Amino acid sequence: MNQKGVSQENLTAVDTELANLIENDLKRQNSHIHLIASENFASQAVMEASGSVLTNKYSEGVPGRRYYEGCEVIDQIEQLAIDRACELFNAEHANVQPHSGASANLAAYLALLEPGDDVLGMSLDQGGHLTHGSPVNFSGQLYNFHGYGLDKETELIDMNDVYEMAIKVKPKLLVAGYSSYSQPLDFKKFREIADEVGAYFMVDAAHFIGLVAGKALENPMDYADIVTATTHKALRGPRGGLILSKEKFAKDIDKNTFPGAQGGPLNNQIAAKAVCFKEALSDDFKVYAQQIIKNAQALSDSFLNEGLRVVSGGTKNHIVLVDTRSVDEDLTGKEAGILLNDMGITLNRNAIPFDPRSPFITSGIRMGTPGVTTCGMKEEQMEKIGYLISSILKNRDNEDSLGQLKEEVSELAYSFQPYG
Repeated sequence: MNQKGVSQENLTAVDTELANLIENDLKRQNSHIHLIASENFASQAVMEASGSVLTNKYSEGVPGRRYYEGCEVIDQIEQLAIDRACELFNAEHANVQPHSGASANLAAYLALLEPGDDVLGMSLDQGGHLTHGSPVNFSGQLYNFHGYGLDKETELIDMNDVYEMAIKVKPKLLVAGYSSYSQPLDFKKFREIADEVGAYFMVDAAHFIGLVAGKALENPMDYADIVTATTHKALRGPRGGLILSKEKFAKDIDKNTFPGAQGGPLNNQIAAKAVCFKEALSDDFKVYAQQIIKNAQALSDSFLNEGLRVVSGGTKNHIVLVDTRSVDEDLTGKEAGILLNDMGITLNRNAIPFDPRSPFITSGIRMGTPGVTTCGMKEEQMEKIGYLISSILKNRDNEDSLGQLKEEVSELAYSFQPYG
């Protein structure tokens, strides 16, 4: 990638303190190996659009139907983003206004459900997302969510269990999607189950929509009524959300995005989304998406070779989830995550299926390969990273070994800087 990032000349003149803090995080990004599965590095073009004069304009409404004057150019920009999203994902309709994936999910739920309706989604402690019914989230507070999970032996979604739960619950909505699951989703089977019980079918593709864009994973739009997503993960765009749908849901999606779920759209972010959609339509992006999966599989294999346990035995997407107890029964995900970050490898603690520890402590670490792939790393580097992580965890009480390993991490990170 090897970009410089957006210029801070004017910011430095106005607010040196903040400019220095941003510079410090740039140094952090360039000095660490980044494996957080939900993060990536936006291009110079995306950041320039995000930081443009479009931040100055209010534009409540949709293209052609605004509550503010002066939106002629804004209409063209948003329509460009909509058209590119529809082309990229073979969608009949797209709403590019959601500020986040959570906002996108809220708007979709508002479009399909009434408070108290039954919904069937993946349990958070089994790999689902906060917005799939967690009691501390609006989804669990507004709707009656029921959670399906994984088979304890295979750590794969048990579609027979999903079917049986759907027959019993009769949900109004069936949700597929994850935040820490490393295997394919059977969209066709989910669709069949939804049809049998008379439910809508929604896919939360936030984590893997970039792999869909790059033709590396199956397109859920071929089966789902609505697909929600974020634009800042594997898709490599600005921070924000996206809703794709069949045309018959278009009006309900639009009115439940605004004014239902949020107010004025962020026009600078919508412009940046348009840029990332254009980038994702390129042949280079397809190569990048395939490499993400190759890198994840190489990383997973490296852990297995080092004797660590990979949840579900491997990966077929961008996520690798490792059981820290396979290093030492007492090693927690929290301890591993903090140590690795101090050593220059940034990832996050994560619950594993049937985790006996609390969500704040956990027995796992979650990794993803979009960011390192954007930086140019390939299978050789993934094998090295797997070795480094395994060695750091195995030698966490050996200061001499940690010192040497930290030098190796630093050398690798600086060889593949995102904004060098």
